[in-house]
Amino acid sequence: MSDNLSNAKKHTDLSTFIAEKIREDILTGTLVADDRLPSESELSEAHGVSRATVREALKRLAAQSLIRTKRGATGGAFVNRLTFHDAYPQMASTASLLITLNEVDIATACEARFALERGCVRLAAQNRQDIHLDIMRREIARQKDPDLSDEDFCASDVAFHRALVDAAGNPVLSWQLAAAVEGIEPLMNMITYRQRDRDAVVSLHEAMLEALGSRVGSRLETLMDYLRDQTLRTALS
Repeated sequence: MSDNLSNAKKHTDLSTFIAEKIREDILTGTLVADDRLPSESELSEAHGVSRATVREALKRLAAQSLIRTKRGATGGAFVNRLTFHDAYPQMASTASLLITLNEVDIATACEARFALERGCVRLAAQNRQDIHLDIMRREIARQKDPDLSDEDFCASDVAFHRALVDAAGNPVLSWQLAAAVEGIEPLMNMITYRQRDRDAVVSLHEAMLEALGSRVGSRLETLMDYLRDQTLRTALS
C-alpha cells in the first residue's frame, strides 16, 4: 500500500515538474502562441518518465488554458493563443472563491470593488465607444421591466458595469476588473440586493450613462462614490 502511495506521489511530482517547465517556457517566450510541443514520446524520453506522466502534465497545462490539443496527422499539443477575454472567467471565479473561502466581509469586498472600478472611469469617459453606450442603454431598459426576476436584475447590473469598465479600452485593465465586476459584484448583489430599490439603481445607472456619453469622468467618479456609500449603508444596516 505504501509503495503504491509513494509511486503515485512520485508520478504527481514529476508531472508537476514537467508542466511547470513547459509553463515557464511559455511565459518567457521560448514557446510562443501556436508553437507545437514535442510529442508525448519525445517529452517522455527527454525527461526520463512514462508517457502517462507526460499525459498528466499536459492535462495540467490544458486545464490552465495554456495549451490545446488536436488529433490527426497534423495533431499534437500546441501553445494556446489565450485572449484577455478568454481569461475573464478564471479571474472572476478565483476572486469569488478567495472571498468565499476567506470569509471576506462585505465592507472589505465593497471597498475593493469600488476602488478598482472607480480607477478606470476617467479612462472610460475618454475612450468609450458607441457600442458601450448601447450595451448600457439595453441593460437599463431590461432593468425597468417590472417582471424581471431579482437574479436577472443582478445579472443585468453586472453587465452594465462590465460595459462601463470595458469602455476604458484597455484589455489589461478589463481583465483585472473581471475580478471586481464579475467576481466580487455578484456576491455583493446577493447580500445587498434584496434591500435595494430598483428605481434608485436605474436612476443612478441613467446618470452614469449620461456622464459617460458626455465624457465627464469627474461626474462618473462622484456617482461611483455615491453608489459605494449607498451599497455600504444598505449592506451594514
